[in-house]
Amino acid sequence: MRRYLITGAASGIGAACVRAMAAPGTAFLVHTRRNQAGAEAVAQAGRQAGARAEVMLADMTEPDAPAALVARASAAFGGVDVVVANAGFADRTPLLAQDEAGFARSFDTILWAFLRLARAAAPAVAAAEHGRIIAISSFVAHVFRTGVAGFPATAAAKAGVEALSRSLALELAPSGATVNCVAPGFTRKDATGHSAFTPEQWRQVVANIPLGRLGTPDDVAAAAQFLASPAAGYITGQVLHVNGGLV
Repeated sequence: MRRYLITGAASGIGAACVRAMAAPGTAFLVHTRRNQAGAEAVAQAGRQAGARAEVMLADMTEPDAPAALVARASAAFGGVDVVVANAGFADRTPLLAQDEAGFARSFDTILWAFLRLARAAAPAVAAAEHGRIIAISSFVAHVFRTGVAGFPATAAAKAGVEALSRSLALELAPSGATVNCVAPGFTRKDATGHSAFTPEQWRQVVANIPLGRLGTPDDVAAAAQFLASPAAGYITGQVLHVNGGLV
Protein backbone atom coordinates (compact mmCIF):
# COMPACT_ATOMS: atom_id res chain seq x y z
CA MET A 1 0.00 0.00 0.00
CA ARG A 2 1.26 3.48 -0.93
CA ARG A 3 0.60 5.87 1.96
CA TYR A 4 0.24 9.64 1.50
CA LEU A 5 0.06 12.60 3.84
CA ILE A 6 -1.13 15.72 2.02
CA THR A 7 -1.51 19.03 3.83
CA GLY A 8 -3.84 21.81 2.76
CA ALA A 9 -5.88 19.23 0.86
CA ALA A 10 -9.48 20.42 1.33
CA SER A 11 -9.41 22.35 -1.95
CA GLY A 12 -7.20 23.58 -4.78
CA ILE A 13 -3.80 21.97 -5.39
CA GLY A 14 -3.90 19.70 -2.36
CA ALA A 15 -7.30 18.31 -3.31
CA ALA A 16 -6.14 17.83 -6.89
CA CYS A 17 -3.15 15.84 -5.61
CA VAL A 18 -5.46 13.46 -3.77
CA ARG A 19 -7.64 13.03 -6.85
CA ALA A 20 -4.62 12.44 -9.11
CA MET A 21 -2.91 9.90 -6.85
CA ALA A 22 -5.88 8.01 -5.41
CA ALA A 23 -6.20 4.44 -6.66
CA PRO A 24 -6.65 0.96 -5.26
CA GLY A 25 -3.72 0.17 -2.99
CA THR A 26 -3.27 3.75 -1.77
CA ALA A 27 -4.17 5.50 1.47
CA PHE A 28 -4.42 9.21 2.27
CA LEU A 29 -4.45 11.41 5.32
CA VAL A 30 -6.24 14.53 4.07
CA HIS A 31 -5.27 17.56 6.15
CA THR A 32 -7.05 20.87 6.48
CA ARG A 33 -6.86 23.67 9.03
CA ARG A 34 -10.61 24.12 9.38
CA ASN A 35 -12.45 23.21 6.13
CA GLN A 36 -13.68 19.85 7.34
CA ALA A 37 -16.53 19.65 4.82
CA GLY A 38 -14.12 20.21 1.94
CA ALA A 39 -11.63 17.68 3.29
CA GLU A 40 -14.35 15.08 3.82
CA ALA A 41 -15.48 15.55 0.21
CA VAL A 42 -11.91 15.09 -1.02
CA ALA A 43 -11.49 11.98 1.13
CA GLN A 44 -14.71 10.58 -0.27
CA ALA A 45 -13.49 11.18 -3.81
CA GLY A 46 -10.36 9.24 -2.91
CA ARG A 47 -12.43 6.36 -1.56
CA GLN A 48 -14.50 6.29 -4.73
CA ALA A 49 -11.23 5.86 -6.66
CA GLY A 50 -10.40 2.82 -4.52
CA ALA A 51 -8.17 4.45 -1.89
CA ARG A 52 -8.42 4.49 1.87
CA ALA A 53 -8.75 8.01 3.25
CA GLU A 54 -9.02 9.78 6.58
CA VAL A 55 -9.31 13.47 7.49
CA MET A 56 -7.46 15.39 10.20
CA LEU A 57 -7.82 19.03 11.17
CA ALA A 58 -4.72 20.83 12.44
CA ASP A 59 -3.33 24.35 12.54
CA MET A 60 0.13 24.05 11.02
CA THR A 61 1.36 27.09 12.96
CA GLU A 62 1.09 25.05 16.17
CA PRO A 63 4.50 23.47 16.82
CA ASP A 64 3.13 20.02 17.61
CA ALA A 65 0.69 19.81 14.70
CA PRO A 66 3.02 18.44 11.99
CA ALA A 67 4.25 15.60 14.19
CA ALA A 68 0.65 14.82 15.15
CA LEU A 69 -0.25 14.48 11.47
CA VAL A 70 2.62 12.07 10.87
CA ALA A 71 1.64 10.07 13.94
CA ARG A 72 -1.99 9.87 12.81
CA ALA A 73 -1.04 8.72 9.31
CA SER A 74 1.37 6.15 10.71
CA ALA A 75 -1.21 4.82 13.16
CA ALA A 76 -3.92 4.63 10.50
CA PHE A 77 -1.89 3.17 7.65
CA GLY A 78 1.25 1.71 9.20
CA GLY A 79 3.62 4.34 7.89
CA VAL A 80 4.08 7.24 5.48
CA ASP A 81 5.63 6.88 2.03
CA VAL A 82 4.84 10.27 0.47
CA VAL A 83 4.41 13.70 2.02
CA VAL A 84 3.02 16.57 -0.04
CA ALA A 85 3.46 19.82 1.90
CA ASN A 86 0.91 22.16 0.39
CA ALA A 87 -0.58 24.13 3.30
CA GLY A 88 -0.04 27.87 3.11
CA PHE A 89 -1.42 31.17 1.87
CA ALA A 90 -0.36 34.16 -0.23
CA ASP A 91 0.23 37.65 1.21
CA ARG A 92 0.46 40.58 -1.24
CA THR A 93 1.41 43.18 1.38
CA PRO A 94 4.31 45.30 0.03
CA LEU A 95 7.63 44.75 1.75
CA LEU A 96 7.89 48.21 3.31
CA ALA A 97 4.28 48.09 4.49
CA GLN A 98 4.59 44.68 6.12
CA ASP A 99 5.00 44.46 9.88
CA GLU A 100 6.86 41.80 11.83
CA ALA A 101 3.65 40.00 12.74
CA GLY A 102 2.81 39.66 9.06
CA PHE A 103 6.20 38.19 8.25
CA ALA A 104 5.93 35.86 11.23
CA ARG A 105 2.54 34.62 10.03
CA SER A 106 3.94 33.71 6.61
CA PHE A 107 7.01 32.06 8.08
CA ASP A 108 5.03 30.13 10.71
CA THR A 109 2.46 28.87 8.20
CA ILE A 110 4.85 28.06 5.35
CA LEU A 111 8.50 27.74 6.38
CA TRP A 112 8.34 26.56 9.99
CA ALA A 113 5.40 24.27 9.23
CA PHE A 114 7.36 22.62 6.42
CA LEU A 115 10.48 22.27 8.56
CA ARG A 116 8.54 20.61 11.37
CA LEU A 117 6.61 18.37 8.99
CA ALA A 118 9.73 17.28 7.12
CA ARG A 119 11.61 16.52 10.32
CA ALA A 120 8.71 14.53 11.73
CA ALA A 121 8.14 12.57 8.52
CA ALA A 122 11.78 11.99 7.54
CA PRO A 123 12.31 8.70 9.46
CA ALA A 124 9.18 7.12 7.96
CA VAL A 125 9.92 8.41 4.46
CA ALA A 126 13.52 7.23 4.66
CA ALA A 127 12.34 3.76 5.68
CA ALA A 128 9.77 3.56 2.88
CA GLU A 129 10.26 2.08 -0.54
CA HIS A 130 10.35 5.02 -2.95
CA GLY A 131 10.00 7.53 -0.10
CA ARG A 132 9.13 11.05 -1.22
CA ILE A 133 8.78 14.53 0.26
CA ILE A 134 7.29 17.09 -2.12
CA ALA A 135 6.89 20.74 -1.15
CA ILE A 136 4.57 23.02 -3.09
CA SER A 137 6.54 26.22 -3.55
CA SER A 138 5.56 29.15 -5.81
CA PHE A 139 6.68 31.29 -8.70
CA VAL A 140 6.78 34.22 -6.27
CA ALA A 141 10.14 32.95 -5.00
CA HIS A 142 11.57 33.31 -8.53
CA VAL A 143 9.78 36.03 -10.50
CA PHE A 144 10.63 39.61 -9.52
CA ARG A 145 9.78 42.16 -12.21
CA THR A 146 7.39 44.94 -13.03
CA GLY A 147 4.06 43.82 -14.39
CA VAL A 148 3.90 40.80 -12.09
CA ALA A 149 2.38 41.09 -8.62
CA GLY A 150 4.79 40.76 -5.73
CA PHE A 151 4.27 38.71 -2.57
CA PRO A 152 7.35 39.59 -0.46
CA ALA A 153 6.66 37.66 2.74
CA THR A 154 5.35 34.65 0.83
CA ALA A 155 8.33 34.76 -1.51
CA ALA A 156 10.80 34.73 1.37
CA ALA A 157 9.03 31.84 3.09
CA LYS A 158 8.76 29.78 -0.11
CA ALA A 159 12.41 30.43 -0.96
CA GLY A 160 13.27 29.10 2.47
CA VAL A 161 11.22 25.96 1.80
CA GLU A 162 13.18 25.37 -1.39
CA ALA A 163 16.50 25.80 0.42
CA LEU A 164 15.46 23.41 3.18
CA SER A 165 14.28 20.91 0.58
CA ARG A 166 17.69 20.87 -1.08
CA SER A 167 19.41 20.36 2.26
CA LEU A 168 17.02 17.57 3.21
CA ALA A 169 17.49 15.95 -0.20
CA LEU A 170 21.18 15.54 0.59
CA GLU A 171 20.50 14.13 4.04
CA LEU A 172 17.92 11.59 2.84
CA ALA A 173 19.76 10.57 -0.34
CA PRO A 174 21.57 7.61 1.27
CA SER A 175 18.17 6.07 2.06
CA GLY A 176 16.99 6.41 -1.54
CA ALA A 177 14.22 8.84 -0.55
CA THR A 178 13.89 12.03 -2.60
CA VAL A 179 12.92 15.59 -1.75
CA ASN A 180 11.72 18.02 -4.40
CA CYS A 181 9.60 21.12 -4.89
CA VAL A 182 6.91 22.04 -7.37
CA ALA A 183 6.67 25.77 -8.07
CA PRO A 184 3.29 26.64 -9.60
CA GLY A 185 2.75 29.82 -11.56
CA PHE A 186 -0.53 31.72 -11.44
CA THR A 187 -3.07 29.00 -10.76
CA ARG A 188 -6.85 29.09 -11.01
CA LYS A 189 -8.63 28.90 -7.66
CA ASP A 190 -11.62 26.77 -6.84
CA ALA A 191 -14.91 28.55 -7.47
CA THR A 192 -15.43 28.97 -3.74
CA GLY A 193 -11.83 29.93 -2.96
CA HIS A 194 -10.50 33.36 -2.05
CA SER A 195 -9.01 35.30 -4.98
CA ALA A 196 -6.17 37.79 -4.58
CA PHE A 197 -7.20 39.64 -7.77
CA THR A 198 -10.21 41.23 -9.42
CA PRO A 199 -11.40 39.85 -12.79
CA GLU A 200 -9.59 42.71 -14.58
CA GLN A 201 -6.38 41.98 -12.70
CA TRP A 202 -6.66 38.32 -13.67
CA ARG A 203 -6.94 39.37 -17.34
CA GLN A 204 -3.72 41.34 -16.93
CA VAL A 205 -2.07 38.34 -15.28
CA VAL A 206 -2.98 36.06 -18.18
CA ALA A 207 -1.50 38.57 -20.61
CA ASN A 208 1.91 37.99 -18.98
CA ILE A 209 1.80 34.19 -19.28
CA PRO A 210 3.39 32.89 -22.51
CA LEU A 211 0.97 29.96 -22.79
CA GLY A 212 -1.91 32.42 -22.49
CA ARG A 213 -3.86 30.81 -19.68
CA LEU A 214 -3.86 30.29 -15.94
CA GLY A 215 -2.63 27.02 -14.58
CA THR A 216 -5.04 24.64 -12.92
CA PRO A 217 -4.68 22.63 -9.73
CA ASP A 218 -4.64 19.53 -11.93
CA ASP A 219 -1.59 20.87 -13.81
CA VAL A 220 0.30 21.14 -10.53
CA ALA A 221 -0.97 17.82 -9.22
CA ALA A 222 0.30 16.06 -12.35
CA ALA A 223 3.83 17.30 -11.57
CA ALA A 224 3.55 16.21 -7.94
CA GLN A 225 2.19 12.83 -9.03
CA PHE A 226 5.24 12.30 -11.25
CA LEU A 227 7.67 13.28 -8.49
CA ALA A 228 5.89 10.89 -6.12
CA SER A 229 6.23 8.00 -8.54
CA PRO A 230 9.02 5.42 -8.84
CA ALA A 231 9.78 6.92 -12.28
CA ALA A 232 11.18 10.03 -10.54
CA GLY A 233 13.57 8.07 -8.35
CA TYR A 234 16.69 9.76 -9.77
CA ILE A 235 15.38 13.29 -9.28
CA THR A 236 16.07 14.98 -5.95
CA GLY A 237 16.85 18.45 -4.66
CA GLN A 238 15.08 20.03 -7.63
CA VAL A 239 12.37 22.62 -8.27
CA LEU A 240 9.92 21.73 -11.04
CA HIS A 241 8.26 24.86 -12.42
CA VAL A 242 4.66 24.53 -13.61
CA ASN A 243 4.04 28.09 -14.76
CA GLY A 244 3.11 28.30 -18.43
CA GLY A 245 6.50 29.81 -19.31
CA LEU A 246 6.36 32.71 -16.84
CA VAL A 247 9.86 34.11 -16.34
